[in-house]
Amino acid sequence: MSAAPAGYGQALDLVTRVRGVRGAMLVSADDGIVVAEQLMEGIKGAAVAALAGSVASRLAEQGALLVVGAPSGILVVAVAEPDVNVGLVRLELLRAAEVVA
Repeated sequence: MSAAPAGYGQALDLVTRVRGVRGAMLVSADDGIVVAEQLMEGIKGAAVAALAGSVASRLAEQGALLVVGAPSGILVVAVAEPDVNVGLVRLELLRAAEVVA
């Protein structure tokens, strides 16, 4: 297996620097194979990659799937159009998660 391009590591660094992020992955949407990863111990990368690839392939042309977990264990999920304002949706998901906490 060849080494991942340097840009991949930089992309993962941008995500994993965010407080509270336990890991980041670049996953092939076609087959769910991990392209690059930076994960904390205990996170099963292959399982996450397979799920991400499956979900993305179903939504790729029709929108996006955004998920926020509430303290109660409930997942607040939004299925959105491809051109959605992701930041705004995220804020609303967080507010909704507080409600169902």
